[in-house]
Amino acid sequence: AGIGKCVAMDLARRNARTILACRSRERGQAAVEEIRAATGNPAVLLRLLDTGSLASVRAFAGAVLREEPRLDVLVNNAGVTGLPFAITSEGLEQTFTTNYLGPFLLTNLLLG
Repeated sequence: AGIGKCVAMDLARRNARTILACRSRERGQAAVEEIRAATGNPAVLLRLLDTGSLASVRAFAGAVLREEPRLDVLVNNAGVTGLPFAITSEGLEQTFTTNYLGPFLLTNLLLG
């Protein structure tokens, strides 16, 4: 939704292979279908990613590195605000992990 969806739509309009990294399979698949229909680009894909889980980030990055011959653009757009204080299963504060640590780790893993 929002800025991320607009960026994905623009990339797909430019005929780019576009991977939407989403926490929710249902919302992500709906966005993929909408973007494909609006752009005519069948190369819009959904991959699940929760930047609040470093294990999820590692799994996502590993899959991208295995499956994609190259990565030209990475847009880190995930973010949450206003959540009550919570600790992840990895012992990290949830909001900080989702907004900063997860995207930082993802970027560094994809740099190879």
